[in-house]
Amino acid sequence: QLQLVKSGGGLVQPGGSLRLSCAAFGFTLQRYAIGWFRQAPGKGREGVSCISAGGGNTKYADSVKGRFTISKDNAKNTVYLQMNSLKPEDTAVYYCAKSKIRLCVSQDTYDYWGQGTQVTVSS
Repeated sequence: QLQLVKSGGGLVQPGGSLRLSCAAFGFTLQRYAIGWFRQAPGKGREGVSCISAGGGNTKYADSVKGRFTISKDNAKNTVYLQMNSLKPEDTAVYYCAKSKIRLCVSQDTYDYWGQGTQVTVSS
């Protein structure tokens, strides 16, 4: 059974940091790309970041470049999203998702979505 278990969401002040974790069960991260997505109230789902199966290729949305870093620990079968210099506009429900392929491509390549975790950036 596939599972993506997330942790690390919460409330943080503007300029603060959070780290989201996405632990995979039932499959190995070394075979599939993993993406992070978010959805703010009243808005559509936005791709935030992605890491390829091999870990050598990462992608970021323009809105988070230079502030967010995606990484993976194959031994723990876990992907992380380090979020620094958080802004109120980063407030959203964040999801991690498993791709059907090894590379970071389009959203329609993702076939399994974990439950979301709320990130709120507010003073």
